[in-house]
Amino acid sequence: MIRLLYAAGCLLCMGSFALAQKVPAASENTLYAELAKAPRKAALRGNPLERDPEAVAAGAKLFKQHCAECHGETGEGGHGSKKGPSLRASQVQQASSGALFWLLTNGVVRRGMPVWSKLPEPQRWQLVSYIKSLGSPTVRAEGSPR
Repeated sequence: MIRLLYAAGCLLCMGSFALAQKVPAASENTLYAELAKAPRKAALRGNPLERDPEAVAAGAKLFKQHCAECHGETGEGGHGSKKGPSLRASQVQQASSGALFWLLTNGVVRRGMPVWSKLPEPQRWQLVSYIKSLGSPTVRAEGSPR
């Protein structure tokens, strides 16, 4: 009987703890759900420009030309009728480079994200480098790449 009461108390405590945790809103989950749809092979691709110091700067220029209109000047998310999700969100920053590349390549047309497959592959990898840099403390503090 004591074991049963102890187990029930533990379950109640764990349930309270789980409720106290911030659960992303359903709309937040759906905004980033497309990243999880990347095929395994695509998601496992590494960024060939990951160690290229010039890739982030080149990606920042491309971002300003092609992405800032919807995602905001520093990737914080767009405003008004053309609102793209924040690229600084943990769901994006924790996504693999391959998944980001796949999403750039294929877009999410039904949500207004264009297909960027016509952009040369190296430029798409530069964009991935820049997007990943948005999670670094230097970029967050300054609002621009190092």
